[in-house]
Amino acid sequence: MTRQRLTILGATGSIGVSTLDVVDRHPDRFEIFALTGSSQLDRLAAQCRRYNPKYAVVGSLQSAQKLAELIGLNHPTEILAGLDALETVASSSEVDTVMAAIVGAAGLKPTLAAVKAGKRVLLANKEALVMAGHLFMTEIKSSGAKLLPIDSEHNAIFQSLPHAFESGLERSGVSRVLLTGSGGPFRTMPLDQLAAVTVEQACAHPNWVMGRKISVDSATMMNKGLEVIEAHWLFGARPDQIEIIVHPQSVIHSMVEYVDGSVLAQLGHPDMRTPIAHALGYPDRIESGVGSLDLFRIAQLTFEKPDLARFPCIGLAYRALEAGGTAPAILNAANEVAVAAFLDGRLPFLRIADVISAVLDEVPHVIVNVLEDVLHADSRGRDAAQRQLASWATA
Repeated sequence: MTRQRLTILGATGSIGVSTLDVVDRHPDRFEIFALTGSSQLDRLAAQCRRYNPKYAVVGSLQSAQKLAELIGLNHPTEILAGLDALETVASSSEVDTVMAAIVGAAGLKPTLAAVKAGKRVLLANKEALVMAGHLFMTEIKSSGAKLLPIDSEHNAIFQSLPHAFESGLERSGVSRVLLTGSGGPFRTMPLDQLAAVTVEQACAHPNWVMGRKISVDSATMMNKGLEVIEAHWLFGARPDQIEIIVHPQSVIHSMVEYVDGSVLAQLGHPDMRTPIAHALGYPDRIESGVGSLDLFRIAQLTFEKPDLARFPCIGLAYRALEAGGTAPAILNAANEVAVAAFLDGRLPFLRIADVISAVLDEVPHVIVNVLEDVLHADSRGRDAAQRQLASWATA
């Protein structure tokens, strides 16, 4: 068996670490071509010493020098720095598969580079589709790249769709996709207590182990809003065909409803190694390291409608999707700035949605024709969000 050569964009984050865990279980199937990371240089150095990738990529020349010191002299890995280097290791002719797991807008250009090069792209960076869905899907079709979703929800939908599914729900006999979400750590907290929640509380997800930014998105349920936009592009679903269901147990990862009344669901432990292994092995099934699901121990599965007063970010995401054009990119930019401010202690939790809403009101959205339209909207959204932060701080 010829081994797949794998580039992991965002190797030091939770998705990257889980990907390497699955890879370790199948040394006959995979070899690491390149690893990339940003701030966790100690972890990236340890990964380089273990997997001996051809390349390691970091954000700056200073970080490259530090990584070289950590790896040690005479190590075979070549260290590169900067965005161009990320695009190079994502599109190299020596690469078969790219795990796109850089969090946020920073992952857009290297993920697009992998798509344009016709790679097998395992998409964990939802922002690539949120910001530039039309451009992204157009490139997929023109390049022949294979796109496999890694978000547990979209991977569950992918698994529950007909094998012949390409795009457009009606042509496949599908009426709706049902995105499940746990409701995060504040699902039942009294509303009058939300104003005082701490970063530690927001990052303490009841079921999943995730990075801080994604954990806050789960606490606001903006993650589910972004997933609505992602599902629109992945599956050709209209906004009214995508429904969010709060499912506190995080056992059903999403569902697909067919026109005949059938509903197919994918179940499993809340462990990202399951969708990662599914995508890495596709169309084969490979062992992930995740244990068997004990339905007798779980005993019951419950479902609730999302409380839009508690989770206004859901409504903001639907608003951006329906507006179209650059509105989702503006939404994402404002959210990234607001969440970063919350994590830094500069913005109360409840103000996250206020900042995003104000930015959507302020920044006009336009039709997306080229990538520069998206990048310009992202920049304008960030600038507007920073102005909102300054305004709030001086109020």
